Amino acid sequence: MRLLQRQGDGSVTLTKYLIDTLPPYAILSHTWGDDDQEVNFDDITKGLGQHKDGYRKIEFCAKQASADGLQYFWVDSCCINKSSSAELQEAITSMFRWYQNSSKCYVYLPDVSNDNKQMNELPRFFWEPAFRKSRWFTRGWTLQELIAPRCVEFFSVEGQKIGDKTSLEQLLYEITGIAINALRGRPLSEFGINERMLWSRGRETKRKEDKAYSLLGIFGVSTYVNYGEGEEHAMNRLREEIDKCSGVRPDQKTHFMVPFGRNEGFVGRDHILQQLLTRIPPSANKDDCQRMAIEGLGGVGKTQIALEAAYRVRDMDLDCSVFWVPAINAASFENSYREIGQKLQVQGIDMDNADVKTLVKLALSQENAGKWLLIIDNADDLELLFGGPQSLSDYLPISRNGSILLTTRDHRIAFKFTTRQADIITTMEMSEVEALAMLQNDLSESQVQSKQDTKRLLEALAYLPLAIKQASAYIATEQLSISEYLNLYRTSDADMIGLLSEHFEDRHRYQEVRIELREKVLGIEHPDTLGSMNNLALALDSQGRYDEAEQMHRQILKLREKVLGRKHPDTLTSMNNLALVLHRQGKYNETEQMHRQGLELREKVLGRKHPETFTTMNNLAIVLDNQGKYDEAEQMHRHTLELREKVLGRKHPETFTSMHNLAIVLDHQGKYDEAEQMHRQGLELKEKVLGKEHPFTLNSMSGLALVLDHQGKYDEAEQMQRQTLELREKVLGRKHPDTLTNMSNLALVLDSQGRYDEAEQMHRQILELREKVLGRKHPDTLTSMNNIVIVLHRQGKHDEAEQMHRQISTLKEEVPGKLVPKRTNRLAFGNWLSQLGRSRGKAA
Repeated sequence: MRLLQRQGDGSVTLTKYLIDTLPPYAILSHTWGDDDQEVNFDDITKGLGQHKDGYRKIEFCAKQASADGLQYFWVDSCCINKSSSAELQEAITSMFRWYQNSSKCYVYLPDVSNDNKQMNELPRFFWEPAFRKSRWFTRGWTLQELIAPRCVEFFSVEGQKIGDKTSLEQLLYEITGIAINALRGRPLSEFGINERMLWSRGRETKRKEDKAYSLLGIFGVSTYVNYGEGEEHAMNRLREEIDKCSGVRPDQKTHFMVPFGRNEGFVGRDHILQQLLTRIPPSANKDDCQRMAIEGLGGVGKTQIALEAAYRVRDMDLDCSVFWVPAINAASFENSYREIGQKLQVQGIDMDNADVKTLVKLALSQENAGKWLLIIDNADDLELLFGGPQSLSDYLPISRNGSILLTTRDHRIAFKFTTRQADIITTMEMSEVEALAMLQNDLSESQVQSKQDTKRLLEALAYLPLAIKQASAYIATEQLSISEYLNLYRTSDADMIGLLSEHFEDRHRYQEVRIELREKVLGIEHPDTLGSMNNLALALDSQGRYDEAEQMHRQILKLREKVLGRKHPDTLTSMNNLALVLHRQGKYNETEQMHRQGLELREKVLGRKHPETFTTMNNLAIVLDNQGKYDEAEQMHRHTLELREKVLGRKHPETFTSMHNLAIVLDHQGKYDEAEQMHRQGLELKEKVLGKEHPFTLNSMSGLALVLDHQGKYDEAEQMQRQTLELREKVLGRKHPDTLTNMSNLALVLDSQGRYDEAEQMHRQILELREKVLGRKHPDTLTSMNNIVIVLHRQGKHDEAEQMHRQISTLKEEVPGKLVPKRTNRLAFGNWLSQLGRSRGKAA
């Protein structure tokens, strides 16, 4: 490899041919102009070429490399002696590695101009259209020049930086279709052969054979260069080499088992599809079986989004099978699984006594099943999916080559399925533009003449896709205008109820509208009205509006007891929901009483060994722990753990929860050695079953770190808190509440070590983030303020501590309910300062 070197006088010279040791160097990626205007090897060796148009690119690369502290750089047009067939052969087979090993790759775009202004001063819309249309994205060799280097920076024709591969990754994905994880440097061997072939589709090269030669690095193969053989022959030789190295043919059979045709009238939802298509292809996460859920109100278009995603995944990756399973009931689930098993030719699938669901689960979990996307549609029955030992969720396959997408109306199902809010996409109503486009798809121009009536109709239909589709079909069939249809529609509120009556734990704006409509049409005691009220109460609870949530939960419980009876499952759920909101407010005596009533009823109705009975036992044990009734809490946690191990198994997530909660109460009792042992045991199991990055695993790491802190093993506690924090930032993001809790616990360890300055600094960072994410009046935000008060006092900054304490007192008066710290000390806020001399209050 020869490199260019810029001399002190501004001239550019070639180094000798370097073999073993290469200095750090920059590399240029560009599009070729006319051959006679490109600076070639002879020009450089003879000191010529300055008059050619292509010399401008060399000057740019030299100056940019110098600005980045790089003495050497490489440009393909002039660093390869093309008159030597041996050197040309080596260059072509080594090109990917040369780009990969570069310190910087500069992409020079002569067709993108910044009009002599700084790019960071220009809004994105100024340069983005030209960037998207740049010729650079259509050339064959630039594919590997984008993927191979660690650092790729894009520059306008004036030499102004537009951005880099990281900052522009979403835009690059949209333009090229290259998976974001490939752009981020994931090994290309983890992406399918057909998927990588697809990245090159539509790209052109000056010499036809280069369409094949430019892909050698993408597939990690090599072959001899033979210009003149033609594109077809070169591509055939490339495929032969790929087959030899992979042992898999590009045309290996895959399956597309989707029971619906593509909706050619699909419109909008671009943002949701972008999120899905970066996450659900199996190649997006090679370390785990990716799970995502689409939740939303009945009629918002969840199935249509999933359907379009299925077709797009098929188009993106021809190596990926797509399977569709309706989870309307157990029969529809098993019938679809049987069809998948037959398609996969699973042995024993057609036997009379075949365990169809287990057979298909095992088949898809095998490495040789290849890549697959499994779509579970209409998963709206919580009991069916998660209700017991035979729940359908137990039959979902797990494979690093697989990905599962679920659609549901119920947020509880979405969260139980994914266990991470970040993996749930909430689908709301369409935008006005999307809704109008959908309505117009089925109607003539004459039917949508009145813009005002059209807008009124869309508002009346709540911008719901299903409602719009039904309306447009009726209008088209009856040959009505929108104005005429609107007059008919206004005659009954009940018509709207039919579209909004499906159960879904949605955002409270929808819930308030639905409550108003349902109460008007159905009456306040109707189960659907009570369902909407319950969803609103849960939304209020999640927002920290505890007084309002408590009031509504009490009203719902009273009505459900009257309408459904005291032993009805929905009534028991209401008792549990009320107990939880009481717990959050620190009303422990009433919470305990409510949980004991709920436990007694659940044992009678469901039995002692029902999972929901275990949940109530667990919740009761937690409130006993919070009241300092540690012995009773320990006894109940041990009993719950024993029952869960017997009924659910030792490796069930809810069994892990019981182990974790028992370890916590042991910690609170000062039984640190036993608590440490149980946390380590739970951590080992979770890492094996769930993986190191699962939220349950991270909870165990955090719990273990707290015990180590309490034992005075501060260095080990700090190390574990930092590991947990790093993983939580990776998995959940820096602003997630659990990540902020982890940061807070780390700050408390620093406090334990007497590193008060560091602890104060970290607590202030957490406070700033919590104010942004949760709001100034959220309990966790006030907890952060309290932690700062404590560390200020430890440093002798009493005036500043008193000032912040007064701020807390003022805010506490405005916050409903009683705020209670989440960690070991459970003193009320008003007593914290007076107790500092006796107790180190720790709060998450």
